[in-house]
Order: sequence, then C-alpha cells, then structure tokens
Amino acid sequence: MTTPERSEPSTVAGEREMLDGWLEYHRETLALKCSGLDGKQLREASVTPSELSLLGLVRHMAEVERGWFRNVLADEQAPPIYYSDDDPDGDFHPGEDDTWDEAYATWRTEIAHARELAAPHGLDDLGAGPRRERTTGEPYNLRWIYTHMIEEYARHNGHADLIRERIDGATGD
Repeated sequence: MTTPERSEPSTVAGEREMLDGWLEYHRETLALKCSGLDGKQLREASVTPSELSLLGLVRHMAEVERGWFRNVLADEQAPPIYYSDDDPDGDFHPGEDDTWDEAYATWRTEIAHARELAAPHGLDDLGAGPRRERTTGEPYNLRWIYTHMIEEYARHNGHADLIRERIDGATGD
C-alpha cells in the first residue's frame, strides 16, 4: 500500500462540496492510520479485552460504506461482506486467512461504488432502500447519510489513532 494523500477540505465550499470533502478527508485519515504497518501490526488489538484492530476497522468501514450507499441509498440489497447472523460483529473478527490486501481492496471498492451511487443525487434525495430497524422507519436523505458517514469515520478514526499509537507510537490527526 502506498502512503495515501490527504487533502484538507475547503473552508469556503458549498454544502455538497463541503460534505464530500470531509467524507474524503476522513476516509483518507483511516488509510493514513494504517499505512506503513505489516499484517501482524494491522491485526493487533487495541487493549485487552477489546478485539478492535486497524484491520477490523477497515473491514467495518467497508460494511458501513456498503450498507449506507448500496443498501439504503440505492436499494441494491447487497449482502454483508464480513458479518453474518452467526457473527454480527464479524467485520471486527478477521480470521487467520483474512488479509490486509483483501480488506483494503474491498474497502476501496466500496468507497468507489459509494461515490458513483451518490454522484447523481442531490442532498435532499431520499434513499430508495429499506429503513433501518433501530429508527422510526423514516427515510434518509443523502445529506443525512453523508453526515452519518462523517460521524462514523470521525469516531473510528479516534479509535484508529489510539491503536496506531499503541502499535508504534505514531501520533497525529
């Protein structure tokens, strides 16, 4: 994996460009937190008893991208990649044969597909997919999806920062 480039979002952009910019910024922040580490380090858990690892976070964010853009926005009904009814947190539980290269490629594929799906929509456009069970059944517009994705990445990037610092002492935003 090459070291990712990260651009600061514009400070004067319109709403759509601002949301796109912040989502891209947080996607690349996660990639930066993972860069330069080997497979063993990427699997290293944060601290006992947590199983949270950088590999698990990337797998989780592939699922999140897929869920919100493919399933909620576009109603593709794409099946889960890493989790199942038997292991609802399977994205955070990589097996012995699961690799960084596969997880990273899958995550980047989901990001590319999310960009394609979002591109023709306005921020007020409602998702075509099913409503999430934990909500009141209200539809989601693209603005809400973008805001949620930024929040999701920001939270997990905080986790990634702490995991990375534990692995090799690297810090930064």
